Amino acid sequence: MNEANTMNEAYIVNDAGRIFLDFSARKLELLTGRIEGCLDRLSAEQIWARGGENENAVGNLALHLAGNVRQWIVSGVGGRPDVRERDAEFAARGGASAAELRERLRAAVAEAVAVIGGLSAERLTERVTIQKYEQSVLEAIYHVVEHFSMHTGQIQFATKMLTGADLGFYAHLKTAAAHGEKTP
Repeated sequence: MNEANTMNEAYIVNDAGRIFLDFSARKLELLTGRIEGCLDRLSAEQIWARGGENENAVGNLALHLAGNVRQWIVSGVGGRPDVRERDAEFAARGGASAAELRERLRAAVAEAVAVIGGLSAERLTERVTIQKYEQSVLEAIYHVVEHFSMHTGQIQFATKMLTGADLGFYAHLKTAAAHGEKTP
């Protein structure tokens, strides 16, 4: 393999790494906005409602996501101290308002987006240990985005169940013009 091919492959890998990092940051911000929209629709009682002791309230999930993002990205990838109290995220039965939950989540995601934005594509293969799991930085970021997405879906479902409302995230696809567009 000649030097030009090696350099071309390095650019492709770096481009793919940058695409992954940028998409991950944008996805966390998009999902955060959706959670904020749900919190805005719920009363304080609904935010902390549980169908049973083995279920989590929307408030617990918001606390959990803020803690998870900070632990995995800000601390595990970014190197800041890990101050997470995971059990408290699930033990809470109230105490934080919608505004406080939005702020905690928004702040955690903003910190994570800053860490992700500052990463080089080369760091994606670096090994890190988070919660006793060793994985690459890429795997840690992928885990967080996937985990965040799953719990966002739970929050959206709970919000629909509690309010009976269409959340309107895909209202733009209900138009005749949208039938020719690809769905995200």
